[in-house]
Amino acid sequence: MDFKTPEDILNAGRKKFNDLSGSAPLIIVGLVVFIGLLGSIYSIGPDEVGVIQRFGKYTRLSMPGLHIKLPFGVEKMTPVKVERVFKEEFGLRTLRPGVKTRYSSKQYLEESLMLTGDLNIVDVQWIVQFRVKDPVKLLFNTRNPVDNVRDISEVIMRRLVGDYRVDEVLTTKREEINDLAQVEMQAILDKYNTGIQIITVKLLDVNPPDTVKPAFNQVNEAKQEKERAINQAWEAYNKVIPLAKGQAEKTIREAEGYSLDKVNRAKGEASRFLATWTEYKKSPDITKKRLYLEMMKDVMPKVKEKYIIDKDQDSILPLMNIGNKGGAE
Repeated sequence: MDFKTPEDILNAGRKKFNDLSGSAPLIIVGLVVFIGLLGSIYSIGPDEVGVIQRFGKYTRLSMPGLHIKLPFGVEKMTPVKVERVFKEEFGLRTLRPGVKTRYSSKQYLEESLMLTGDLNIVDVQWIVQFRVKDPVKLLFNTRNPVDNVRDISEVIMRRLVGDYRVDEVLTTKREEINDLAQVEMQAILDKYNTGIQIITVKLLDVNPPDTVKPAFNQVNEAKQEKERAINQAWEAYNKVIPLAKGQAEKTIREAEGYSLDKVNRAKGEASRFLATWTEYKKSPDITKKRLYLEMMKDVMPKVKEKYIIDKDQDSILPLMNIGNKGGAE
């Protein structure tokens, strides 16, 4: 197109504007449809659910995938991560997680300093892991769920630590405190319908404050020395006492065996005597001769030299005539 004068340029512009004005309604409708489509299509991640509100009122949940909702603010979608495990730290902060986790060097004493049941101060560090089990309750019944978890955790942990002695918190009762804290936190969160599930409560580190650590270490060393002395005493006891008990038991068993043997022998001798007495009453001569022969049978083999003397002999030295009054002249 060849423009010779400025008026020609102006006339051409007016013509194009008039042409566009005729198609303006179609362009506006197209823009509205395009914006509506953009506002009505949404996506839910694999670890999320979508909470749909219509004019602010809850209507439904959307599962992972592509979905459509009413555009132009009629329906609002809020994604909530229900598969993710969240973690809150108390008394410490993680700067960089990994194989070699880096923690902040700052101390959070306002969170970690607690008083035990025996009036000792300890520095307690712990974590709480939780997830969302009911996204509707989470959105509509609580304003700041993370703050709720932190506040409830601090209250319960301070109360539990205050129920135990310092040595129990440091050593033997840590698992028990973890379990009780998890149960009581869950009970409070369920009572207020927060939609949060506690997965883990774990004490990471429990130490006395830095100002009293030297004295506390001395006390622990003294306790350990005491335990070592007690263990050594028990070791010596377990070596000597069982041996003495075994020897005593052996002596008792030998005495019981000896007693039983003597009693049985006595009973046997008594029975044999009664049997002999019965036979003697029946035939005294035969019985006496039998007893004599039995005795000689036992005695004679034991005699080395035997002298057989005539029963009519007056002396065992007859050749010397000891029995003769005159003697040998």
